[in-house]
Amino acid sequence: MTAADALLDGFERVESVGEFLERLRLGRPLRVKLGVDPTSPDLHLGFMVVLEKLQRFAESGHDVTLIIGDFTAKIGDPSGRNALRPQLSDEEIEANMHTYREQASKVLDLDRVRIRYNSEWLDRLGFSELIKLLSHTTVAQMLERNDFAARYAGGTAISLHEFLYPVAQAYDSVAIEADLELGGSDQLFNLLLGRHYQERMGQLPQICATVPLLIGLDGEKKMSKSTGNYVGIAEPPQMQFGKLMSLPDALIPSYARLAAFRPRAQCDALAAALAAGRVDAIGEKKRLAQEIVARYHGSEAARGAREYFERTVQRKELPTDGVPELARGPAQRVAEVLVLAGFAESRRAAERLISGKGVRVDGIVIDDPKAIWSTDAPAVLSVGSRKFVRVLP
Repeated sequence: MTAADALLDGFERVESVGEFLERLRLGRPLRVKLGVDPTSPDLHLGFMVVLEKLQRFAESGHDVTLIIGDFTAKIGDPSGRNALRPQLSDEEIEANMHTYREQASKVLDLDRVRIRYNSEWLDRLGFSELIKLLSHTTVAQMLERNDFAARYAGGTAISLHEFLYPVAQAYDSVAIEADLELGGSDQLFNLLLGRHYQERMGQLPQICATVPLLIGLDGEKKMSKSTGNYVGIAEPPQMQFGKLMSLPDALIPSYARLAAFRPRAQCDALAAALAAGRVDAIGEKKRLAQEIVARYHGSEAARGAREYFERTVQRKELPTDGVPELARGPAQRVAEVLVLAGFAESRRAAERLISGKGVRVDGIVIDDPKAIWSTDAPAVLSVGSRKFVRVLP
């Protein structure tokens, strides 16, 4: 595999490979760009897919820039949305930005990466310059995007400021004169628009390279915090491990490739072995989960998370350490204690959990929604296989 092939390994689409090779022959480091918007306080495994590719370019000596979209976050990325995204306040964006750098450093060597904020140039962009930019883009172009087209056809409102999002993101490429922009496959329209603007402004058009989207734990939709099918980078080791063990068996090779960053040949061999029944899916899933948790919390924490899962979920033993404690106070019913523990949003929701036979007190299933908390001794309250709290009198 050549150095160029190694850099492009794992990308779903490159526009275009020929231009990339030609740009490499210029003999200078490429200006490589990735933009992320601080729209939530935490990153998840889906973000790490493209960050790992960015790190690869940094290790190869290229001029890598991570652009944090503090300006574009105010607009909200409409990619993949079937409704208007709520706009964030300056305070929310500021709080989210603080966590992004720390979490990105789990994959990125920030000493090799330049970090910029797109408010540096977008705040200064005058109205006349914005009009000039907009004159290079048609409404028909915008409606080529699947999300806008679907919303327009379905009669769902599209606000004018949403059209400004791809325009603003594309201008980031102009501002730093990017040679190459990385992104998820759902970002291809925005990346190509940046290429279009660069050509209009006399710059070399950037190469656009997209990575596959990591499918979430539900096995259907892309990983997203809004759908709840995610594994957060900052989540505790036990929670990460437990979530990964809920992964459908069919996604084990995909997660080995995109979340554990194993070589393609190794993942293809794993897929074939699983399909032929030559390996144990549960065993492979545990090995994969431990590998991923170790990347974000260290090998010792990952080993402890695996032991915790095997003890509490597989052998159904009550945890003996690391369990948070809760003073029951005046709560009289099990449903009220569930709400107090944060395991249910309301008493009605707690009663539904109990009816579903997912609630235990000291390992004993509680199936009466009106059940009274009957012990004055400390007892372990659990919901499912991953939520535990020791309730004190």
